[in-house]
Amino acid sequence: MKRIVSALLSALLLAGCGGAEGGYRQISQEQAKEMMDDGQVVVLDVREQDEYDGGHIPGAVLLPVGTIDEDTAAAVIPEKDAVVLVYCRSGNRSRTAASRLAGLGYANVYEFGGISTWPYDIES
Repeated sequence: MKRIVSALLSALLLAGCGGAEGGYRQISQEQAKEMMDDGQVVVLDVREQDEYDGGHIPGAVLLPVGTIDEDTAAAVIPEKDAVVLVYCRSGNRSRTAASRLAGLGYANVYEFGGISTWPYDIES
């Protein structure tokens, strides 16, 4: 219960930070890591399969940006009010993906750039 409250408070606090761009919010990698540590988030890698296989953030699920539509998003993120943290390699595809997800009605989408500058653990 405490983790859920903490994750919700983090999401609410971040709602005022970073500004909404195209229906999503851009946050720092530090903020994303704090939200991951609090739990109850979907970490979404929007790169291609070979990039994901080469290394990804622990617990991340793959949904390549070019495949995002209502059906593929719903398969990975069934709840439209889920907190979704989106990243790619450098931050370009993640902004596109975050905008698409927001356009599909996902209400809590946060974009935090690319794995190329991720200072935390990566798994293969």
